[in-house]
Amino acid sequence: MLAAAPGDVLPPKQATRFHPRQFTAFIVADSTPAYLSSPASEPAPIVLAGATGALGLLIAHHLRRRGTPVRALIRPGAGPRPEVASLRLQGVELVEVAYDNAPALTAACVGAACVISALSGLREVIVDAQTQLLEAAVAAGVPRFIPSDFSADFTRLPEGSNRNFDLRREFQRRLDKASIQATSILNGMFMELLNGQAPLIQTGLGRILYWGDADQPLDFTTMVNTAEFTAAAALDPTTPRYLRVAGEVASIRAVQAAASQALGQEFKLFRVGGLGLLDTMIKATRTLLPAKNEVFPPWQGMQYLHNMLSGQAKLAEPLDNDRYPEVRWTKVRQVLA
Repeated sequence: MLAAAPGDVLPPKQATRFHPRQFTAFIVADSTPAYLSSPASEPAPIVLAGATGALGLLIAHHLRRRGTPVRALIRPGAGPRPEVASLRLQGVELVEVAYDNAPALTAACVGAACVISALSGLREVIVDAQTQLLEAAVAAGVPRFIPSDFSADFTRLPEGSNRNFDLRREFQRRLDKASIQATSILNGMFMELLNGQAPLIQTGLGRILYWGDADQPLDFTTMVNTAEFTAAAALDPTTPRYLRVAGEVASIRAVQAAASQALGQEFKLFRVGGLGLLDTMIKATRTLLPAKNEVFPPWQGMQYLHNMLSGQAKLAEPLDNDRYPEVRWTKVRQVLA
């Protein structure tokens, strides 16, 4: 995966490697007549960046289910994409804009109640493009901003322990200096990763691989739940600086039990080694396969696992799961099944 130039709207959380088209059929099929209603007083729109990515599409869907006007920022020339067609079918307002065009980007934000960023990429996106979006939101007088964090708790990690989190922390410093109310949503690891990309569940071997402590609590949330919670938060003017949610907090031992139940086969634990070994593996992989221009090279995924398995990126409790009672949280066993 290659990083895009500033102004591109990238699929959020490319780490999941889900193609947005996987969600298009779900979104169209789950459309509700509420989209077609005409309230007496039209609420202020939510501006959504990264709307054509997997997470962005789902956020747009849940906002529209609530009858909220959505203004999606798309890169020039993205019109023919099926994801754009899906947004259009849901009644989303589409605005083609380049992020390096400050007047146009500011105009696109005017009148919004909140700007949500679901952008994904490296420095030119997470830091540079999001800063351009933030400056446009402030210039347009938008009161609230939700950055593209959607991750484990990177605020607790030391600098250098995770490249992608370092970029988020760098943007966080800029965001906290801006005259706008910011809310970051932290959701742990996307639960769907357990079905493939995260190397924990080895179905063919009947093993659950791990490093460190099998009883360390880990945070998992589905992309759908994350999007639904984000939509609710965007409409809530009382949100704090951070909201922390997890569809399930489960240890490696609990993942073992869930996999055995869901897949109908016995899984055994296999401890590869301690966290020191994992750290050595990360350094070796990064040296041999640097892949500096990829958003989620193998060593980056290993860094994420280290952050979680060490407990350093564990979401502080109590979690905010009950803030919006309408969200029904999906469990690990359901995703694996």
